[in-house]
Amino acid sequence: MAAPASKTIGDLNGTWVMNKNLSDSTEPGLALQGVGYLTRKAIGFATVTLAVKQFMGPHTPPSTTEGECVRIDIAQTATGGIKGTTENRCVDGESRTHSDWLFGTVDSKSYFTTDDVRDAVAKHGVEGASADYLAGNWLEDESEKTGPDGAAHLVSVADNQKDGWIAVQVWGFQTIGGERRYARNIVLKKGDKEVEMRLVYDYVA
Repeated sequence: MAAPASKTIGDLNGTWVMNKNLSDSTEPGLALQGVGYLTRKAIGFATVTLAVKQFMGPHTPPSTTEGECVRIDIAQTATGGIKGTTENRCVDGESRTHSDWLFGTVDSKSYFTTDDVRDAVAKHGVEGASADYLAGNWLEDESEKTGPDGAAHLVSVADNQKDGWIAVQVWGFQTIGGERRYARNIVLKKGDKEVEMRLVYDYVA
């Protein structure tokens, strides 16, 4: 289902289901991240659901910043016996360490950006055609600029130093299949290998 006009980068609250027909295959990306064959196949067959809570709350350690920031807590569940994962983000640009059964231990950070997407992702070593990919197809009109200071996008970076990969994501809204939808453009890099993929989500409620 298309995202209603009330759902923007400033309010992702609700339940979203990954649209496998509109999304790219996750198989190449998961393989680059070292996820085993059987797990990759099971994830490919599963229906993935995100329960998103976006709210203002205190910064969490290691940040010592006073006041509040945008918090985005995501409980991800999947069919087919796949264990869920949890993504709890303080969207303040502070690096934090997180561990889960699927991706291991990663240093991650998230922040809203009003910069040109290409300039934003260049800070994380993504340039050229890969930066163009991350910047592609976004809706950029004023109604999308609902994040802090008028941001239309969220940048999320996950760095797994042990396994040697980094994932750079840009979140926002795109017109896909003739409808406005929540999407994530993603570039995964490990050594000289790179995977690009887009994940597209249907709004449920």
